[in-house]
Amino acid sequence: MNNPDNVLKKEFSKQDVQRARNLITGDSKSRTTEGVGYTKKYEHHIEGDVWEENGRTWTIKNGLKQNITKMDRFKKMGKLPLFCPECNTLMNKPLDKKVFPAYQKCFHCVVDAEAELKKQGKSQEYFDGLHNKHINNVQKEYENFIQEKLKESSESYITERGDKENWKGGISSEQLTQELQEGLEFLENLKIK
Repeated sequence: MNNPDNVLKKEFSKQDVQRARNLITGDSKSRTTEGVGYTKKYEHHIEGDVWEENGRTWTIKNGLKQNITKMDRFKKMGKLPLFCPECNTLMNKPLDKKVFPAYQKCFHCVVDAEAELKKQGKSQEYFDGLHNKHINNVQKEYENFIQEKLKESSESYITERGDKENWKGGISSEQLTQELQEGLEFLENLKIK
C-alpha cells in the first residue's frame, strides 16, 4: 500500500491557493495571475476616414472597413449604373454595356450626340479627336511595355522548378530604346492632323 506520508509532497503555489479560495467563495471567474503581453493601440475611425496600416490604404464605406487599391478607379469605370446619367433611361441593353465605360452614358445618348455633331458639321473634328485619343493611349501602353522590358534582366532566368539559368544574348537596352522611339514616331504619324 501507499505510505500516507508520500501522498502529498507537492508544494502549493500562491496561484493554486488563490484559485482554491476563489472556488470556495464562489468567485470562479476571478483571475489568479496578471497577464503580460502586447496590446495593439486601437485607433477609432469613422465613415470616410482614410488611413494607412501595414503598407495598405484603408477606408470605411457604408460602415465596412475596405482596402483601397489601384484598381478601384477601373472598377468604378466598368460598373454599369441602373439608369443613364444623362437621360435617366434604363441601361439594360448589350450596347449600353460596351459604350458606357468610354462615354459615361447610354448608347442612345451617344448616337444622339453624334447625330447632333453631324448636323452642326463638327462630326469630322469629333471623330478625328477620338482617333487621336486612341493613338495616344496606344503610345502610352507601348511606352510602358518597353520601360518594363528595360527593367527586366536578360542575364538570368528562374525556371518553374526554381533553378537559375544563365542566358547570353537578348536585346540590348540601346536597341530597345531605339525601337521605342521608332514605334512612337510611327504611331505619331498615324494621327490625323
